[in-house]
Amino acid sequence: MLMKDVFDKLKKLQDILVKKYSLESKLKDEPKQINTSKELLERMKKEYIDKNQEYDNVKSTVLKLRTDLDDAVKSRESGEKSMDNITTHREYEALDKQISEATAKEQDLRKELQKQEKMLSEVKENLDSYEAMISSQEKDINDHQSDIDKNLESYNRELEKLKKEEDKIKPGLDSEIVFKFERIIERNSKGIVAVRSGAGGKYGVCTGCHMILPAQFVNEVREGENIYFCPYCSRILYYEESTDKDETFYNFDAGGSLIDEDDDGYDENDENNDDRDEDEVSENEEENEDEAELNEENDSEEGSPVDEDSES
Repeated sequence: MLMKDVFDKLKKLQDILVKKYSLESKLKDEPKQINTSKELLERMKKEYIDKNQEYDNVKSTVLKLRTDLDDAVKSRESGEKSMDNITTHREYEALDKQISEATAKEQDLRKELQKQEKMLSEVKENLDSYEAMISSQEKDINDHQSDIDKNLESYNRELEKLKKEEDKIKPGLDSEIVFKFERIIERNSKGIVAVRSGAGGKYGVCTGCHMILPAQFVNEVREGENIYFCPYCSRILYYEESTDKDETFYNFDAGGSLIDEDDDGYDENDENNDDRDEDEVSENEEENEDEAELNEENDSEEGSPVDEDSES
């Protein structure tokens, strides 16, 4: 099989695998979404059980308070009725104490009963709210599950078609190459990319990672006699003439780091200009100092007395 045919097959296989891996990812992710909703529903049900237990406890307390209140009312009313039949002062004191204690207990029980009945009402409202939320959540989950089931069925049908296309393309391709190719696409979406020339055709660049490749290596790729992998991103390479003169590439070896060919970076002319400016300032200062010393010497000579003997 010619290498051109191999590259064409790999390009077609790449398109199939990208779609395949995308669908497989959706098959995994879609159930996760509904699982999150189900987990939320389970938490709501657990909270509902706790709220329901609280409601039962408060309800039991209210019932007991009502019973105790009825007993207190009956005790007070019984004492009040017996007042008409007393014959001694001792009986009066006993009945008066009974009535007073029953009345005080009745008042306390009424206050506590009102408090517990209010709490019971609030808990009941909260409980009803939880019931409504649980019912709504269950409906949403059922609707969502129905949509997911349809999507999963559609994804599986599409995967079956892709599998058939994949089986048609793979024959004739080296199994080890295909295995590496599949792993690369899982990580990077692209497993086969072009090597293109840069500005003026002086660079051979991997269009997958935009790294400049060694010239000899590019020539081997260009000859197209074997399958070569990019030494930087591991993608399969094929040669393609560049039509864009302004493409940006990176040189992995220059300066020990990635270099953008279009990025001027540090400008040495700026430093040179700064150095020249400092030298010019220094030279001007030295010239001013020399001129000042010369002026002082001239002033000194003009102001000194003339030696007549020396003139003669």
